[in-house]
Formats: sequence, C-alpha cells, structure tokens
Amino acid sequence: MQVNLDGSPRELRTVWLEDGLVKMIDQRYLPFEVRIYEAKNAEEVAMAIEDMVVRGAPAIGATAAFGIAQAAGQGASLKEVGERFRKTRPTGQDLFFAIDFMMRAAAEQEDLVAASGRYALEDIERCRKIGEHGAPLIKNGSRILTHCNAGALATVDIGTVMAPLRVAKEMGRRFFVYVDETRPRLQGSRLTAWELLQEGIEHAIITDGAAGHFLGRGEVDLVLTGADRIAANGDVANKIGTYGKAVVARENHVPFYVAAPTSTIDFDLPSGDKIPIEERSPQEVLHLDGKPIAPKESPARNPSFDVTPAKYITGIITEKGIVKPGLLRSLRKSPPAKKKKATTARR
Repeated sequence: MQVNLDGSPRELRTVWLEDGLVKMIDQRYLPFEVRIYEAKNAEEVAMAIEDMVVRGAPAIGATAAFGIAQAAGQGASLKEVGERFRKTRPTGQDLFFAIDFMMRAAAEQEDLVAASGRYALEDIERCRKIGEHGAPLIKNGSRILTHCNAGALATVDIGTVMAPLRVAKEMGRRFFVYVDETRPRLQGSRLTAWELLQEGIEHAIITDGAAGHFLGRGEVDLVLTGADRIAANGDVANKIGTYGKAVVARENHVPFYVAAPTSTIDFDLPSGDKIPIEERSPQEVLHLDGKPIAPKESPARNPSFDVTPAKYITGIITEKGIVKPGLLRSLRKSPPAKKKKATTARR
C-alpha cells in the first residue's frame, strides 16, 4: 500500500513483496497501460532490473532488498544472489546500499522479509523529508525544468524531485514544469509527464534539445533533477543529458538543484570521474518502439548517465536538508564511539 505525504494510504507502490513474489509496476508499458510484473525468484528480479521493468536508483535498491528477502525464503545462497544483483546495473548507488543493508541484516540473523519492508519504509520516509526541505525552493509562479524521471516510479513511493513538487502543490502554490523527453527511453515524456498528470501539476513536454532555448530566454527559474550516484565531493551522476542542462543553467544564472536521499551518496568515492557509467544497447538509440529510425549500417553509442561536476550544482536536497556539494561529507554518519575499558580505582 502506498502512502501520501501525510501518511494516509494510497493504492499502489512501485515495488513490493507479496506472497513470496517481488511485484512491481512494469514501467516499460507506461503511460499507456499499468501492468504488474511478478518475479518468482532472484534471477527474474535481476532480469527486471536489467531490462528496466523497474528503474530509478532508489526503486532498484528496494527491488534488490525484496529480492534478497525472497531468495532467503527459497533457501538460495544470499552471497550468490547479492553478487548477481551487483552486476545488474553498475551506476546507481542505492542498489549497492540496499544489498549491503540486507547482508548486514542477514549477518545479524534478522527476519529478512521484515528487514526488506523496513528498508522500503525508510526509503519512503527519506523521500517525504526531501519534499519538506525542497518545497521552499518552489515559489508561486515558478517555472521548473526537469530531466528524466525522479518521481514515485523511481523510488518506492513519493519520489525525490516529485516530493518537493507535491508538497508545494499541497501548499496551494501554482507553478509550471518543463519536462525533458529524455531520449532514448523517454522517461520524461512517458513517466514524469504521467506522474504530473496524476498530481494535477501544470507541465509541458519538450525535446531534450529545447532546454537550452527556454533557459536562454529566461523562461526557467529552477532546474531540479534526481541522481543515481553522488560522489563524496558532490559530483553527480544522473541520466545522460543532465550535465549539459547544468552547464547551460549556470551560464544563464539559473539555480540547479539535485534531489536525492543520502543512500545515493557514495562516501567512499572521492570524485565523479570514478563513477562507473553504464552503456546500454545501441538498439535503444537506433530504434523507437521496435522500429528503426536510423540507417541500419550506422553504429551508435548509448551511455545511460553522465557526471555533472559539483561546481555546477547549487545544492543537493536530502532528507537531512539542503547541502552544498562540497559539504556532503558532513552528512556521513559518525562511527559509534568505542566504549572505554573499565578501570579499577587504586586504594
């Protein structure tokens, strides 16, 4: 059951565990049809992640958490399942964060079904707080540019970019969203626009190449994107095309914010040049809905993500507040203090 920002129930989550099945909205069919994909085992969970049945860093992480809980119930090797999941999509940090979370729970002999449920609820709560911290950035009359999808479909529920938009809408603010189509898989025009329609938020879909036009004409007040992995220095990996939007925003003095939970921050990675960038099949570029759109002899390159240097980012909206990219390390949990050994007082 999904929840609204006030904690009341909604009809559906992006991914959940039910009767031993990992169930998820099959995002390949949206916005035209809502289908539920049911993964019966770890391999089907892994294939769902690879084939983008589910996508968005936090949603992928939760899917892996549920997949590990499912595998435990089936008596599978959790080490092997964890390694299989780690190989599905290399860029998003939440995948690895979730696997580590579940492996710790297993090592502590926790009930893994309960642990995966807790992980999902924590993801929802992180998104809720991102909404609270980010909403003040959205003023009455704001014109906002987004790229890709960082809504409820990219998380367990609520979303990262979508969270501040929803809070601002509930506060009665009127604003407008430019939705980048986000080639080649069109997550903006297919998914973000669909979510904005559900929320009753005014928007227009634009081609990826049109973003600079609207930024240059002063028709955008704020750029707001999600993230798939954030390095410790504040460099951000997000859907391909994000870097270009950030550079043009900086040139036109438009603030550029990233909305992401701390689970997306890779504190062990010093900078963005160390982030592994997934490159997907050229067919995603050369075909649209299965139909060729380019000469069959032409090759293509298809990196799924790019890295935006921290200098182009105004702030990162996390569940702990809005933080300057250079101050991310302050969010890292301090290790627990070591207990001092008891000493015997001398008489």
